[in-house]
Formats: sequence, structure tokens, C-alpha cells
Amino acid sequence: MGRSFTADSPQGRFSAGARHLSGRRLVGVDAHGKHLFHHFEGGVRLHIHLGLFGHLRHFRSRAPPPSAACRLRLASPQVTLHLAGPQACELLSPEDEAELRSRLGQDPLRPDASPSRAFEALRKGRIPLAAALLDQERIAGVGNILRAEALFLARLPPLRPASELRLADFERLWEALRLLMEDAARDGRIVTPHSPPAPWETPGKRREDRFSVYDRAGQPCPRCATPISRVTLAGRGLFFCPGCQTPGARGRSARHARADSSGGRTRT
Repeated sequence: MGRSFTADSPQGRFSAGARHLSGRRLVGVDAHGKHLFHHFEGGVRLHIHLGLFGHLRHFRSRAPPPSAACRLRLASPQVTLHLAGPQACELLSPEDEAELRSRLGQDPLRPDASPSRAFEALRKGRIPLAAALLDQERIAGVGNILRAEALFLARLPPLRPASELRLADFERLWEALRLLMEDAARDGRIVTPHSPPAPWETPGKRREDRFSVYDRAGQPCPRCATPISRVTLAGRGLFFCPGCQTPGARGRSARHARADSSGGRTRT
């Protein structure tokens, strides 16, 4: 921040916007859920939403030539950014940005997030909890991988009506989301605690081995060995453990723990 950038659109789809940005000083960057806001001098706001296929690459040394799909290039002597394939790349006024933010739910990564507001928003209606989690107006920033892994870590049934969510269950879910998001923001990838350490660095490990349930249909649950299930919900694949993530699963786990401490056999 504090640098002036030369902007262009190698792809050509953002040429007018790039001309308006070029030469302006970047004064701030902020994120709300999946939306990224670059604030430039003169009250100019660049809004980016990567969507499913977009990517933003940063180069601190000499940047390579941009690809033909590069929507926007921001270049300075110190750093260059290449944006390709975004769902949204547009200039906004401060009023436009405020209106957009007003439609977004609470973001677990933001220090000003209100868990109580998120709880009330998530519980509206009887749609499945897993579907409610992808509604960005309820909680901002949750994608398909995050919802599967967070619901697993919180031991919550994904198809339970959202209106039946209890406060104690929500608190576990909110904490799981926050921790997963913090790790993903720091490391650039999602790896759940039940996954082997650094599996992407191990020869022969698949991408799905980073996860506990996501993309692991038919494989054993890392907690109870029940085969992971996959169902289609609102056109998206939903992965969960039918053993751990069913009503009463936490109670069964507690009984097993008590039996184990008294010398009985458990199914862990």
C-alpha cells in the first residue's frame, strides 16, 4: 500500500477501468467474505470477486508476461498483480461498496464480526444447515470445502434444518469456521486437523487427503471409520460422515469415552 500502480487490461475486458486506475496510489485493501476491495486515492474502489475460477497472482520480483486471460495487471517497481478469470472486477463508488457490504453476512475472519448476528441469520428458515452455510447473506466467506470440513469438526448433521441449530452447536461451528479460515488465509490452502501433516509434500498423496470428509466419498472417516457419504444439495456435492454427523452422535461419543475410561471397549 502507498504505491502508485500502472494499470492495464491485457485481455481487454477491463480497459476503461484500468485507465481510470492507472497512476493512482493504493491507500487500503480490505476483504469481506469472498469480496476483495482495493481503495485508491480519489475515492476509487476496485471490487474483485474471484468466484470458482479466478486467481490473483502477486510477483515481488520481475513479473512474467501476463496470460491472454489476464483481466487486470497492476504494476509498480516493487510488486505486480495479475488478475485472471474473476467473477467480478469492477470499479465502485464508496456508496456502491457500502451497499454491497450491507448485503453480506458476518465474516468469521473480521474482528468486527458479530457471532450473535450470524447465529440469528443462520437459523432463519428450515432449509438444510449445509445449504444455509453457503448463503453469503447469512455468513460471508464459506465455500463448499469449508462447509463440509467445519460441519465435520463441529459434529453437526448437514441436513438438519437450520432453524433447529442450538447456540452451543453454533458456537462450535463458528469456532471451526474461524480457525479453518485463519489457517487458509495464512497458508493459502485448507488442511483439516484430522488430515496427515503436509500431505501435499508427500509423493503419492492426493489433494483430497488434505481433508477429513471433502472429496473422500467411500473412504473411512478419520474419527469413526464409517465410509464418507456424498449427496447433491442445490447442485453442489456435500460430503459428511453418517456415523459422526448424525443426531445423537455427540452423546454416543461421550458414552464411548466414559466406557473407555472405565476399562470398557470403545469404537474409536
